[in-house]
Amino acid sequence: MSELTKERILQSLKKIQDPDLHRDIVTLGFVKDVEIKGNNVSLRLELTTPACPVRDQFKADSERAIREAIPGVGAISIEMSSNVVSHLNERKDAIIPGVKNTVAVASGKGGVGKSTVAVNLAVSLAFDGAKVGLVDADVYGPSAPLMFGINERPKMANQKLIPLEKYGVRVMSIGFLVDPMQAVIWRGPMASGAVKQFLSDVDWGELDYLIFDLPPGTGDIQLTLVQTIPLTGAVIVTTPQDVALADARKGLVMFTKVNVPVLGIVENMSYYVCGHCGHRENIFDSGGGQRTASELGVPFLGEIPLYTGIRAGGDKGVPLVAGEPDSSHSQAIRQIARQLAAQISIQNVMSPPMPKVEILLNT
Repeated sequence: MSELTKERILQSLKKIQDPDLHRDIVTLGFVKDVEIKGNNVSLRLELTTPACPVRDQFKADSERAIREAIPGVGAISIEMSSNVVSHLNERKDAIIPGVKNTVAVASGKGGVGKSTVAVNLAVSLAFDGAKVGLVDADVYGPSAPLMFGINERPKMANQKLIPLEKYGVRVMSIGFLVDPMQAVIWRGPMASGAVKQFLSDVDWGELDYLIFDLPPGTGDIQLTLVQTIPLTGAVIVTTPQDVALADARKGLVMFTKVNVPVLGIVENMSYYVCGHCGHRENIFDSGGGQRTASELGVPFLGEIPLYTGIRAGGDKGVPLVAGEPDSSHSQAIRQIARQLAAQISIQNVMSPPMPKVEILLNT
């Protein structure tokens, strides 16, 4: 057998490139705790997110690379772990120091299923092993209490609200604090103030991702959020028809103008598959989200089909990825969540830390 050394193992692993970061896994610092006992090898691969879409591929490629480079090597044990890369920004760290990444889920118009997408993405990331929180920032139409099936009121500790938790996601919503039968009739500054309190007056603890389910459009709450805290990025939810895509473009332009990276576009209600015959019907046209992403130079994260179970799960307080985890529809959403996690890693690894600046907007 060729000489078995740590240096040879690392050299063999330099052949494996991260497909998104375009660097080898050794240079990126993924390879940890290399140990040699006799002719057996053990090591740990620490990825930038537990939701890495090529996690299993990295493990298989690493074992193959070592065996090809060092004939006669014995057992190879590879442990997979993760350490989510944080969005480095002084203002974010001052307001919510334990939160690594803040992601807005937005839409240019209502009715595209933005809240459904936000909830299922949050639960998907949590199921993959990440620490996740969700802020229901749609003050006028809070939907998180229903979609998570939470009927409690949050408690206080050390003069801060403790978010409620379901399906591994810590959740805060104005719907937990007001009578569900009463309309929230607030002017813009009051609504914006509530969103600010969900940052400063809530004990979020340590989180890898804090998801903000924004109200539709480009109004006060969106502007308040980007003025108050630097976002890691935003996800735009749309449906395939032209009217929704036109509004999605407006939402994307808003985030671009305030220097918030758009992490990708999700096309919801993309198509319908008949449960009896399996025929696919493009009820709202098809491919619009992907074309828009290509035209605007942002990633296309994926398609979510029109499916009764998604609606039913939201109404029952059981998100689809929790209620039907093995269905093809759930797997589509889980894959979108992993693509989102990958884009966050790319944004944080490839971009320099944001300078400490104030964003001034006319409101």
